[in-house]
Amino acid sequence: MSAPLRPPAEGEAAAGPPRPAQHSSQASHRLLAYSDALLSIIATVMILPVAHTKIHADQKLGESIQQLLLTKIAVYLMTFLIVTVAWAAHVRLFQVIELIDDVLALLNLACMMLITFLPYSFSLMASFPGVPVGIFMFSTCAVVIGLIQAVIVVYGFYHPYLLNHQIQAAEHQAVYKYRILQIILRGPVFCLLAAVFSFFFIPVSYVLLGFVIFFPHITQLIIWCKNKTIGSRAEEPHSLESFTFYLNEPLSKERVEAFSDGVYAIVATLLILDICEDNVPDSKEVKDKFHDSVMEALSQYGRNFLAYFASFVTTGLLWFVHHSLFLHITKATRFMGLLNTFSLAFIGGLPLAYQLTSEFEKKSHNEIEAIQVSCVIAFFASIFQFAIWITALFHERETLHPLARYGGKEHAFMFAKLALYPCVSLGAFFLTCLLSEFSTAIFHIMQIVVPFAFLALRILVRMSLAIIKSILSVSRRKNVLLDEEETCLSPAETLS
Repeated sequence: MSAPLRPPAEGEAAAGPPRPAQHSSQASHRLLAYSDALLSIIATVMILPVAHTKIHADQKLGESIQQLLLTKIAVYLMTFLIVTVAWAAHVRLFQVIELIDDVLALLNLACMMLITFLPYSFSLMASFPGVPVGIFMFSTCAVVIGLIQAVIVVYGFYHPYLLNHQIQAAEHQAVYKYRILQIILRGPVFCLLAAVFSFFFIPVSYVLLGFVIFFPHITQLIIWCKNKTIGSRAEEPHSLESFTFYLNEPLSKERVEAFSDGVYAIVATLLILDICEDNVPDSKEVKDKFHDSVMEALSQYGRNFLAYFASFVTTGLLWFVHHSLFLHITKATRFMGLLNTFSLAFIGGLPLAYQLTSEFEKKSHNEIEAIQVSCVIAFFASIFQFAIWITALFHERETLHPLARYGGKEHAFMFAKLALYPCVSLGAFFLTCLLSEFSTAIFHIMQIVVPFAFLALRILVRMSLAIIKSILSVSRRKNVLLDEEETCLSPAETLS
């Protein structure tokens, strides 16, 4: 029986015999970094068709959300999650294949080329959700991406010096290869069925694409329920199921951070692109309307600049919270990766929040609804970060640094830091319901003030912990003094 497989940590040199010098193999670090950057960009730019949805000033935002935005947002979330599924498959694939050569690099580029085409097919899906062309094109791209990944697996096992040492040392490599292919091709099979059903009954196609996202977790839930009811069965000796799709199997923490950083960076970039595109005055307009005064022309965009700075502060601070969270996480489980994906999907919606809060005039009937949509996006982006923390606490010995565990030095502050944005978002949402004078300017000022709340929060937590510690030390000192007095008393005095 072969030894159980464990994917090596990112950058870890796997133990084993040295690589044959005659093979023209290369380290895969740059290829992985390039792929992570490209996948994060593609996942994030899918928000553009949603964010750039034209809503006229005389339209009510509530009606626009029902007619235009709701369908596009739902399709965006689904396609974002499917792209992250492709990214997760890429992570797992290159946990098996440790080195690359020119052929694998070109195959990976072919895979990336098809992934870069996904935003166009998504735009068709979002604009024409009832027409089969968009969903057929999207599903076909996903099928071909899966087939290329399968070719990479076959090529890697045909040249075993490219595999990690644990698989090289395995006795039954063919069994491992077919297991990996079976798992990699699940998603493309669902996408192929979605492409076929798009010509007959489109809702079934969307359901099948949803299965691409949740099928691994549904499978593990069924296995867990089965084990609880009829008892666990012995694991097959050559199964790679636990290696690849087990719910608690750690993802590469470094690649999770790289992909997440890419999403945050692209969101921040999209914000400034909107400023550069829509808020540069026309030279003829400056000359005719503002008498060649560029500063006077720029003054009409003041609320847009305020919205930009507030949106960037929100994006930056949510990245800061994410950075602090993963600074204390030592291992990212598969479920934590799913929660992180949901958080990133709502982070990708921040350009939509910027567009809405900067587009409508002050005191217009759409202003409050735009603020509420922004609050909902920020709330879900932050609450999923909080859920990652709660999930990590359930397995804190395996997933958290000792300082962040219960009773650790950073535990209380991390709890407060992760709870701040959900509370602020909910508070701003309820203020829009209670205060008729609440405006986008007040909302953006609240966003800009939040960094000071982080600083005040750290000071407050430190002071509270110091006070609690001093109270406990005084109480402990009193108990020690009482014990010393009792020991000094004679037995007769004690009885009296």
